[in-house]
Amino acid sequence: MSGSGDSNEAVNRLLSQDPLREVNSKREKKKVVRDFICNVQFWRMALLWTISLIFSYLKLFYQSFFSPKSKCYPRCSPKHSIFASASVLKPVCIITGATSGLGAAAAYDLSMEGFYVVLVGRSSELLLEAISDVKSRNRDACLKAFEVNLCSFKSILKFKRSLLQWLCDSKMHSSIQLLINNAGILATSCRFTSEGYDQMVATNYIGAFCLTKVLLPLLENSPVPSRVVNVTSFTHWSVCCTHADRGTVSGKRFVKSKCYPYAHIYEYSKLCMLLFSYELHRQVGQMEKSQHLSVM
Repeated sequence: MSGSGDSNEAVNRLLSQDPLREVNSKREKKKVVRDFICNVQFWRMALLWTISLIFSYLKLFYQSFFSPKSKCYPRCSPKHSIFASASVLKPVCIITGATSGLGAAAAYDLSMEGFYVVLVGRSSELLLEAISDVKSRNRDACLKAFEVNLCSFKSILKFKRSLLQWLCDSKMHSSIQLLINNAGILATSCRFTSEGYDQMVATNYIGAFCLTKVLLPLLENSPVPSRVVNVTSFTHWSVCCTHADRGTVSGKRFVKSKCYPYAHIYEYSKLCMLLFSYELHRQVGQMEKSQHLSVM
């Protein structure tokens, strides 16, 4: 029996090294790359996004030289007296999409500033890697990770319960001082969430909207100034002729076309995030604690 098993393994190794299979695999990869480059969405990103980026820089250049100087505020770290509070020994910061890119960089920098950083992501393995990376560069970093799927309302509500329980168990004040909505994806295929939303719209906008909504009481409850930071993109300049209705917000309007318009959906999701930031800023300004909670 052992001889037959060894012979089967040898045959499998020979099959895995089949040159025809390798050639077919390379052809498939080349076809995928060719189809991607020939896609209209690819050229939309290559052209319109480049123009949007140039326009954004030109606008900043114009404002820096010709617009009235904006009021500058001194930079305050958690060690500043403005954050001094007997109930908040370490301000808590929540970062979504904290396993890579801007989120991972922000997690490290804020840990160096003295924040207790809560990392939020979809993969427990990537969260552990992110924590290990920050710890390797800052041994004194205070970190906590939560696995959350921002495409799911249930997962967001579960996260709030887990967060409150963690704050209670850690004998920390039931509040947070900083929320950074950074999570975002660029999906090239159509996928829907369990609630019926396009996955890209749900991750880039709806998830951040719902997370901010459920965590707003904790931000308002902070005895020291708190803030919401929404990460957007210059790609919103490329959006045109879009109706803000239920079908558009859910992403269902976009999938009626034969080809999944992933570039258009990404642009729209970032525009929604920007408009949400403006509206949240307006509503916060009408609250009694308008000087206590800020949005950017």
